[in-house]
Amino acid sequence: MKWRGRRRSSNVEDRRGRSGRSRGRSGSRMRIPMPRGRAAKGGGGGLVMLLVVLGIAWMMGINPLSLLSGDVSGGSTYSQRPSDNLPMPNAGQDDLLDFVAVNLAETEDLWTLVFEQNDLTYVAPKLVLFDGQTSSPCGVASARTGPFYCPADQKIYLDPDFYRQLRDQFGAGGDFAQAYVLAHEVGHHVQQLIGTLPEFNRLRGALAQEDVNAYSVRIELQADCYAGIWANYVGEQNLLERGDIREALNAAEQIGDDTLQKRTQGFAVPKTFSHGTSAQRMEWFSRGYETGNVQACDTIG
Repeated sequence: MKWRGRRRSSNVEDRRGRSGRSRGRSGSRMRIPMPRGRAAKGGGGGLVMLLVVLGIAWMMGINPLSLLSGDVSGGSTYSQRPSDNLPMPNAGQDDLLDFVAVNLAETEDLWTLVFEQNDLTYVAPKLVLFDGQTSSPCGVASARTGPFYCPADQKIYLDPDFYRQLRDQFGAGGDFAQAYVLAHEVGHHVQQLIGTLPEFNRLRGALAQEDVNAYSVRIELQADCYAGIWANYVGEQNLLERGDIREALNAAEQIGDDTLQKRTQGFAVPKTFSHGTSAQRMEWFSRGYETGNVQACDTIG
């Protein structure tokens, strides 16, 4: 993926080093390196995961739906500190930060355009980079819980060490696989803004757990489709390189519920799926990429 030298988003909070690793910062305490083209044609309609976070959260015994609802589990508390908003280093000084900030900027350009075409205003999410662990209104974030979107503060939480896990443990390496993870989380933010996540959270208390899981699958597949629209968008800008789409599809395959469950316990239990099968995740990402149309991402209706 061609990302060097492009605009960086300023919506990044760099909390790395608070846990004593990385750039020597002071300390604190859930997981994861178009012009008007087809993506602009979508009409109304609503990029949620890769939420790899939810897949891995499931493996860790964490209820992934609590992250979507903003529920805080484990009695953790959260408070914003002034040091959460330190200035970003100059471009070229931190490749990882540059990479995520550039990809975040591309999502901002895409969704600002789509929202404007529907007479709406896009308010971009913040991306919190951390290592070890940090606090959020949705609970404690750590490397083990993976990347996730927290509706309560409309921020995406990412420990970059997850990129190593994605490569080494899931066999899904590559910069475009990493970018797909971020685009998926931004998709959850889009769902929050247009009311899809709030409606899910309004209904889930009246649903049986199996029905909640099925609804969650629809939410996650729509985010995958939104990530595909983002891939279409960067393709329209000639930023894709050979093998990029293959990397994203491989990542989607490796984090399907059936694949994850077979890897961790040797068999799959479909009624417990909360993100979709590998085939479903690849299908919906491909649908967004091939159409570039938000109306093609209606997994709910």
